[in-house]
Amino acid sequence: MSADESRNEQVEEELNEAPEATEAPTEEPVAEGQGEVEVLQAQLSEQKDLVLRTQAEMQNVRRRADIDVEKARKFALEKFVKELLPVIDSLEKAVESTEGKSASDDVVASIREGAEMTLSLFRSSLEKFNVQAVDPVGEPFDPQLHEAMSMVPAPDAEPNSVVSCIQKGYTLNDRLVRPAMVVVARPDDSAKIDEQA
Repeated sequence: MSADESRNEQVEEELNEAPEATEAPTEEPVAEGQGEVEVLQAQLSEQKDLVLRTQAEMQNVRRRADIDVEKARKFALEKFVKELLPVIDSLEKAVESTEGKSASDDVVASIREGAEMTLSLFRSSLEKFNVQAVDPVGEPFDPQLHEAMSMVPAPDAEPNSVVSCIQKGYTLNDRLVRPAMVVVARPDDSAKIDEQA
């Protein structure tokens, strides 16, 4: 009987252990499943954040590309305008050179009239493409738009104002193509300071 008793005890032990074994595995997968869910949720939120950042970056790239294309369209004529500026300067000099001549000379008058008409047509064509002349006589000197060629004493003009314009400047869509070459009025005090130095 001792063998039977020992068998009975073993069976009882197995029965007692069986429910514990079945309960323990069910708790571990639930805990493991919850941990996996949390990890997957964290990864999902990271991916959502990454997608949002990528979309924002793409929008910024599109905006920058649109701005670059707009600037390219707006300022595509800049080199062409630079090449045309000596032509308009020459026409202006031709008109200026005939101003002192007498109107009785028919040849000079017809040349002047033709040069004025050509100059007028040329200026209106440039204005259609937003090319504006910078002729700053009487205005304060602006180093952004003007290039000072010299400073002269001018008692009747304000100090640091433009007395005369040697060569007009031009802008294309409010961007400087060529600065105006100007003569600036020198302040009276600067002459005294220079002499003392």
